[in-house]
Amino acid sequence: MTVADPPGGETAAAPPPRERPRRTAGWRRGLLASPAAPVYGALIIVIVLAYIVVAIDGDDLLSGSNVTNILQRTVALGIVSAGQTVVILLGSLDLSVAQLISLSSLLGAETMDGSDANVVPAIALVLAVGAGIGLLNGLVITKLRVNAFIATLGMALILKGVIDNNWDGPGGAVPDSWQSFGYTRFSWLPLSFFLLAGVVAAIWLLLRYTRFGYRVYAVGGDEEISKLSGLRTHRTIIAAHVICSLAAAITGLFLASRLAAGSPTVGTDGGYDLESIAAVVLGGTALTGGRGGVLGTLGGVFILAVLDNVFNQLEVDSFLKDVLRGVIIIAAVALYARRSGKPA
Repeated sequence: MTVADPPGGETAAAPPPRERPRRTAGWRRGLLASPAAPVYGALIIVIVLAYIVVAIDGDDLLSGSNVTNILQRTVALGIVSAGQTVVILLGSLDLSVAQLISLSSLLGAETMDGSDANVVPAIALVLAVGAGIGLLNGLVITKLRVNAFIATLGMALILKGVIDNNWDGPGGAVPDSWQSFGYTRFSWLPLSFFLLAGVVAAIWLLLRYTRFGYRVYAVGGDEEISKLSGLRTHRTIIAAHVICSLAAAITGLFLASRLAAGSPTVGTDGGYDLESIAAVVLGGTALTGGRGGVLGTLGGVFILAVLDNVFNQLEVDSFLKDVLRGVIIIAAVALYARRSGKPA
């Protein structure tokens, strides 16, 4: 039996051998498709430009001491920004974090009172207070239906009143063991940077691999549709605010180790309320919710830390420094919005 030739007398070509997909190519595509990729691309550009500018001025941006300084700057802002990311992903925010950081540093230092035996009770107390304040924020927003901006601003004023009524200056004292946590480093790597890495990793895992993380993105995308889908949106919002406040409480404990005492103004002097929101938005998380992540926020924190370091080395006027940072943040958010076609 003879097999007939195809029309036209041509022999059909054999199909090309199937190529095995390259894992490295897929890995690269996945990396470039990550929402955090543009942030880290911008970070690399910022570092290169900063290195050139600082080199022209006669210094070295990437010297060991300077790298340590940059990493040290990222710790406090990075921890509170990681918590802020969770609530912003919901389309919410928290303006009480700066005052909570100050209160946490005071409560922690006064409870420690210079004794190693009081470190664990102090940490437990501060975390409990932080969780309680986050719970109150979440309940006011969900049950009383108060806008998050107003609810957390009101909480910030309440905390400020408590601080002003009980402290008019630094309070308490931390033991040497706790103070060393804020200053110990391995070569150029600060020990406290591992605390930041741990907090970011925990929140990343929570958002990526748990039902809670799925609900955060769902509620941030559209709360009404989430309700119709059967999600308990109020619980998600309350839990997110508890996480944010816990991150602020941890930041207060860390800053107490740096200051060797609590301070009633450490949170507001650092501007951690607006700075944390800026880092989150600079990291590509949309203020409208449902888009972004904590890895992008970490990139935004690094960008702000590098800029601060460069401005300080160049002795830029504080007013001009704030103007430049504001322009950079607005430009970055505008660029993200144009790329996605959605408001950031």
